[in-house]
Amino acid sequence: MPRGIKDKVAILGMGCAKFGERWDKDADQLMVEAFDEAIGDAGIDVSQLDAAWLSVAFDAVNIGPSGIPLATALRLPNVGVTKVENFCASGTEAFRGAVYAVASGAADIALALGVEKLKDTGYGGLPVRTRGTTYDMIGVSGSAPGNFAQLAAAYRSKHGVGKDDLKRAMAHVSVKSHANGARNPKAHLQKAVDMDTVLNAPMIAEPLGLFDCCGVSDGAACAIVTTPEIARSLGKQDIVTVKALQISTSNGWELQANGWDGSYFHTTRIAATKAYEEAGVTKPREQISLMEVHDCFSITELVTMEDLYISKEGEAWKDVLEGFFDADGKVPCQIDGGLKCFGHPIGASGLRMIYENYLQLLGRAGVRQRSTPPVLALSHNLGGSPIQNVSAVAIVGLADA
Repeated sequence: MPRGIKDKVAILGMGCAKFGERWDKDADQLMVEAFDEAIGDAGIDVSQLDAAWLSVAFDAVNIGPSGIPLATALRLPNVGVTKVENFCASGTEAFRGAVYAVASGAADIALALGVEKLKDTGYGGLPVRTRGTTYDMIGVSGSAPGNFAQLAAAYRSKHGVGKDDLKRAMAHVSVKSHANGARNPKAHLQKAVDMDTVLNAPMIAEPLGLFDCCGVSDGAACAIVTTPEIARSLGKQDIVTVKALQISTSNGWELQANGWDGSYFHTTRIAATKAYEEAGVTKPREQISLMEVHDCFSITELVTMEDLYISKEGEAWKDVLEGFFDADGKVPCQIDGGLKCFGHPIGASGLRMIYENYLQLLGRAGVRQRSTPPVLALSHNLGGSPIQNVSAVAIVGLADA
């Protein structure tokens, strides 16, 4: 049986570039922006890095087909750089590579950095890759709003939720994220909106309106990890450790069998179950202090609350409307604005989520700081489409939690 990695790896430092339409920066400059903050936070020299992982999901134009751009931009000491891509879970995939390297003893100090320069592509959403056999096999044909609108329809049908009730719950998700993003100087969108604005916005794919959809951004985020023992030897006192890190990938069941009803994410439930077991979490609704989840669309965030076993099945929309996930709620979600407002440079998003959880755990989130000290913080990525996807769940907390 796997023994897990709970408390075997510490986050030594983290950094995050400002997300947005960064016409002023190239991809390598965004990497440097995030890295400078992370290595300053870690208090080490670049020569102490043993290995690195670079995550990029779509930006082959600016980044290229290898890890060389990362090594060049940061002047890494000729260490191995592995470039990874796993749809929207790419950032967490890079983090997993660095974390596993340290946990295994293959590296003392490892780097994970995610970057994307998507605004340069000219697309308002995710660029569509050239169609072909492989593309069709992974089940992501059609538009992203159209695919996730079907998730909303399936959820309503299964749980008997009224159309207006679900729309108001989805609108609350967006209003919450905009309110949080307005308090975040690194967020792409920093303007609050009200319920009427969201409910009366142009329709994109029924029932998803304009404010139910996240856009794409330029940005980079970075983590430097090591062992807790090395972190203490470097003078770190409050140490954030990795409690769990799990990834689950669709195997075709959702697309090719008839057991799935389209109302939830099968892989998220599997990844969450394994992550809770690894972290020793038995009552997630009570033990998880705050969350960053993959809110590519407002319905995705709402359904994910159930797939993470925070809300009971069919009742997340009630929790949302009651403010359970608001910044001052029981389990705040997207306290930094989320994909919806912080932004979504795909290769960086997973690391950005961990970055906010890291800041909150150390009490360094500024005006966003949770008044109740967090104990365990969860981040979740979903890559692909409802019918086939990859889900990643990472749980971090203070070393003695």
